[in-house]
Amino acid sequence: MIEQYSIKDFLFKWVGEPPEGIDDYLPLEYTETVFAKMEAKQETDLRLLGDELFRYATITEDNQIVIGVLDSNEELTHRIISLDEVLAR
Repeated sequence: MIEQYSIKDFLFKWVGEPPEGIDDYLPLEYTETVFAKMEAKQETDLRLLGDELFRYATITEDNQIVIGVLDSNEELTHRIISLDEVLAR
């Protein structure tokens, strides 16, 4: 549960603290298929940097946030998001 709340809190701040809250802005569900992650529901269409489609976020043992996105070719790529990037917004 702590991991889930940490990821949700991070994403809430990362997307700019939407007034409707993270659950309405970006509906997520906790899954543990290959590894534990907060995954966007299929109907979610959150675009990052114009052409990347948000799919999931996870936290590593080193407390790094990893974001999984589909690029314009629908290939899964990953971005490591630092706290500095969030604080700069």
